[in-house]
Amino acid sequence: MAAPASAPADSRSRPAVRDVVFVDGVRTPFGKAGSKGLYAETRADDMVVKVIRELLRRHPELPAERIDEVAIAATTQIGDQGLTIGRSAALLAGLPKSVPGFAIDRMCAGAMTAVTTVSSGIAFGAYDVVIAGGVEHMGRHPMGEGVDPNPRYVSDKIVDPSALIMGSTAENLHDRFPTLTKQRTDSYAALSQQRYDEALRAGKITPDLVPVSTRSAAGWGLASTDEPPRPGTTVEALAGLKTPFRPHGRVTPGNAAGLNDGATGCLLADADTAAELGLPVRMRLVGYAFAGVEPEVMGVGPVPATEKALQRTGLSIDDIGLFEINEAFAVQVLAFLEHFGIADDDPRVNPWGGAISCGHPLASSGVRLMTQLARHFAEHPEVRYGITTMCIGFGMGGTVIWENPNYDAGGAR
Repeated sequence: MAAPASAPADSRSRPAVRDVVFVDGVRTPFGKAGSKGLYAETRADDMVVKVIRELLRRHPELPAERIDEVAIAATTQIGDQGLTIGRSAALLAGLPKSVPGFAIDRMCAGAMTAVTTVSSGIAFGAYDVVIAGGVEHMGRHPMGEGVDPNPRYVSDKIVDPSALIMGSTAENLHDRFPTLTKQRTDSYAALSQQRYDEALRAGKITPDLVPVSTRSAAGWGLASTDEPPRPGTTVEALAGLKTPFRPHGRVTPGNAAGLNDGATGCLLADADTAAELGLPVRMRLVGYAFAGVEPEVMGVGPVPATEKALQRTGLSIDDIGLFEINEAFAVQVLAFLEHFGIADDDPRVNPWGGAISCGHPLASSGVRLMTQLARHFAEHPEVRYGITTMCIGFGMGGTVIWENPNYDAGGAR
């Protein structure tokens, strides 16, 4: 007997949830924001174009017409970061006009949200192959440019006024957790610089980078390495830096990420399509979560986001063998580590350094974390699960849990 017209569709017509895999990720070298930075006269959308073209160049087995979506994040969506940058960059990159695109914003977690959003679409069956990433040209578009915060945020005491200044939220985190001392944050920052330098010298950073032609008053150049790192940084040198967000504070330019320019991108697919096309599988998506916290201590956001992601996937923190944590501020990383009982210098955490050393172009950074985690997985078959996590402006955190396809059950964890 036929079901009434008003009855819900037969469950057999609903698509099964599909496995989502991370195929590959690339990024531009990150530059310092400002008139003397690498990308002072380079457009943001052109940086995204380089990333898209590099992904296709590295994967000739992927026909461009098989790409179902291009999701690109930017925190400041104006100028050369506006005009629905996912679609405009796809057209500029030479993708078929049949390939759609969109823009997305979740401040620092823009690229992370681009990935989780399209991954949900892949799992549901709306997409087979997607490009996701982010860009931020902080030299052209400083964070908050053109923003008009509603005065009720402060007048109605919805948020503390310091919530609108990221450096002040980091100082608030020091206040909230007195054990997170400046000495510890400076030590962590120096370690980030050391680990990045060691990884660079070992040839581990460069494979993820796509060189970018740059133009300036001095002529044409080529950006092929990250500009922000300061090799040889010592705790003693960091101790003497000024604290711009508070007199006699604890947050300095040395224990926080700088203002940076750069773009990232990755290829995601469902497992069956990846097998059909012969695409490599570098990670499998296990689950993700976003969480809100008090905006004035936004740096603690990765803690509840990670707890939520672990709970929803049935895992515990002990199951995680590698951590890529965005280093917006050293104190924010340490708040996460202390909460979960992880040592400040644990070798599983940011093995190649992080944003304090290589830079943090806001909306692009989430995919950098993922690309590096994929590299770590290839080197560590004894590790089954890893996470990418970051704090997010205005009081949020985001965490994505990934599984290592190279996992050897005979290994450790």
